[in-house]
Amino acid sequence: MFDLTRIAGGLPAATLLPQLRDALAAPGARAVVAAPPGSGKTTVVPPAVAELAGGRVIVTEPRRIATRAAASRLAQLSGTRLGDAVGYSVRGERRTSADTRVEFVTAGLLVRRLLADPELAGVDAVVLDEVHERSLDSDLALGMLGELGQLRDDLTLVAMSATLDVAAWTELLGPGTRACEVDVAPHPLEVRWAPPPRDVRALDERGVTRDFLAHVTRVSADAIAETGEGSALVFLPGAREVDRVVEGLRARGVTAEPLTGSLSLEEQQRVLRPSGERRAIVATAIAETSLTVPDVRLVIDAGLSREPRIDLARDMAQLVTVSVSQAAATQRAGRAARIGPGRVVRCYAELDWPRLAPAPTPEIASAELTPFALTLAAWGDPDASQLPLPQRPPEAALRRAQATLRNLGALDDSGLTPRGRELASIPAHPRIARALLDAAPRLGAPRAAEYAAAIESDRRAPGGDLAALMRQLRDGRDASAKRWRDDARRLRELVPQAPATAPVGDDAGLAEVIALAYPERLARARGGGYQLASGTGAALPRGSALAGHDWLAVAEAARATTADASGAVIRAAVPIDAESAREFAGPLVRTTTVTQWRDGRVKATRETRLGEILLASSPHTPNPHEARDAVARELERVGLGLLRWSPAADELRRRLALLHRTLGEPWPDVRDDALLGRLDDWFAPELDLLARGSAAASIDLLDPLRRLLPWPEAARLAELAPERVEVPTGSMVRVQYAEHDSDGPPVLAVKLQECFGWLDTPRLVGGRVPVLLHLLSPAQRPLAITDDLASFWSGPYAQVRAEMRGRYPKHPWPEDPLNAPPRRGTTRSGR
Repeated sequence: MFDLTRIAGGLPAATLLPQLRDALAAPGARAVVAAPPGSGKTTVVPPAVAELAGGRVIVTEPRRIATRAAASRLAQLSGTRLGDAVGYSVRGERRTSADTRVEFVTAGLLVRRLLADPELAGVDAVVLDEVHERSLDSDLALGMLGELGQLRDDLTLVAMSATLDVAAWTELLGPGTRACEVDVAPHPLEVRWAPPPRDVRALDERGVTRDFLAHVTRVSADAIAETGEGSALVFLPGAREVDRVVEGLRARGVTAEPLTGSLSLEEQQRVLRPSGERRAIVATAIAETSLTVPDVRLVIDAGLSREPRIDLARDMAQLVTVSVSQAAATQRAGRAARIGPGRVVRCYAELDWPRLAPAPTPEIASAELTPFALTLAAWGDPDASQLPLPQRPPEAALRRAQATLRNLGALDDSGLTPRGRELASIPAHPRIARALLDAAPRLGAPRAAEYAAAIESDRRAPGGDLAALMRQLRDGRDASAKRWRDDARRLRELVPQAPATAPVGDDAGLAEVIALAYPERLARARGGGYQLASGTGAALPRGSALAGHDWLAVAEAARATTADASGAVIRAAVPIDAESAREFAGPLVRTTTVTQWRDGRVKATRETRLGEILLASSPHTPNPHEARDAVARELERVGLGLLRWSPAADELRRRLALLHRTLGEPWPDVRDDALLGRLDDWFAPELDLLARGSAAASIDLLDPLRRLLPWPEAARLAELAPERVEVPTGSMVRVQYAEHDSDGPPVLAVKLQECFGWLDTPRLVGGRVPVLLHLLSPAQRPLAITDDLASFWSGPYAQVRAEMRGRYPKHPWPEDPLNAPPRRGTTRSGR
């Protein structure tokens, strides 16, 4: 049916035809196709597969705009009307018929078809285009088709891309997979670098800066003026940046057109249709692959892209702006040299190139996985243990997604629930699907669908006010408003039709749908910002009309640096009253008794919380068991410094520490970790006292510590580690023991004159540990430190005597201290 010679005429991908005939000669064959950008693989391969497989072919594209454009292009080249031999299907839109041989679809749509019809009846071949982009849907489609291929040996499977690791993908598709490649000498490509001035940053905490977009606009206008022929393709990360640069270029007299995923089919086709005039097409990443953008000889690359990220700590999923990868930058640059010599101008420094990631981060490694986890469960493999995916999902992100599905009632210990099957049948995020189903009986299906579609809209809410965006969508006639109406209609048809039982205005209706979808994002005013039920702090955009409301239902919050250091900014929300917040929060509202150590004692509080938001609290009598646990937790957190160590208790601990270091067992280890590890052995009665509300300052640790003394060895405590030691004058001088966690020696600080005649240094612990003597002056200042008295008297003493006898003439300084009587007082006192 397809005239392959006509379709492939003049395209480098024509060289694939004989390779495909060999690779796909048998039913159920598998092939990997690699071809440079602009070679025509998306146009040539699908009809070739249709002819070789002899039946209906489904071709997946990563985006709706590429799906429509590829189908339109092939229909034009095959001389047929779109919807006949060649058609397409995207969410909410379908152009096919019974005669359709090649149907282009988004990867997400194919996943839904596989869930509805796991055998994919009536389909003879599937071509997965641009598999290198590694979206969640494309990964899922590949894995599901891999399992289906084990049941259907007649299903032909082809994976293709412009930047493909052929060997890796050939191995992934399994034994017998053939590689087909196009070897095309590329047209010359001139690369220029145009980094912004040093004082211009590409990104700040709010995203792409205005100054950097002004730089991209200037570079684009200058490069277009310098380039003699062809149009320009300008790459930016998102629709907001596209609109700003389009506006800037038009102000400079440049014909500029936006190309984003939010455009209608008619608008997309108009941009992609040759116009005969030089112009700048300012696009997001949708123009990197699949699309044929006409007459492009110049590419300006801002060097930025958007990737999904999940913040597991804050439970926030968002698109973040990052530096483009080398692979994506190469794809973008290749657009300039498709039809002849071209030029790429990169709006960053050449020295930044080696720092770029080799390839984009696969969505499975960084995105929020709740829809992915629901699909896995619906397919019968909740943990993806059998699915031949290109990459395993991160364990923590998958577990978090499964926990969300459990909270929604979609999963239980047996797997997918009837509620889960219901949610899986709705082409929306499972949270939105749940809210739609639960809100429709109250609000009516039309209103509930409108609110759900508004929450999922990619249009930014002004000042974070989602109700204001709702009004704009209702009144608007632009592409985003049309897309919202189409999405609302599609969702409305998926839920039971019933009249509203509780008709409300937009604010209350939106609040209900948001609260049902994201109860953990209900937020209460706190200080200058808000606290989400999840515990995260968030702030409204400056000047938001929502400021001043006590409660908000937050549809979208993004991680950001804010003035109040909250860590998140509210992107879309509506006011909600406290009563409704409690009603729709469901199990997040709970009343518990919180027992904790506070202000030096155990206290209990009866608390009612919505998630982490405290609604009410009152004093409560502690539960003895919980109170004891609270004391133990605080001791573990703070250590034994929480307790009052009297001088007597501290001294006993030091003495026991010396005995344990020297003799070991049975003398106890009294370091903090050892004591904390055996609280019940020595501190149990006091734990009970603290649990009953006694203050820590009221408990002396001397008696508890004595419980650790080993018997009968305890009888020798005073002998082995005495509190005091007798010196030659008969004075009983207190021994200063080292800290319990130190290995320092015991110290005896004594007046030098009291030691006359003392030859042997005292030793403790049965003679094992010498005492370190601090010999003091009459003014109690150290004159010498020694643990060898005999050496001191025979040596250093003479120098000490010479220096001190004139300073302290009333005290004895004999030449022969070993034979002199020890003295407590002066020479005259006779003591």
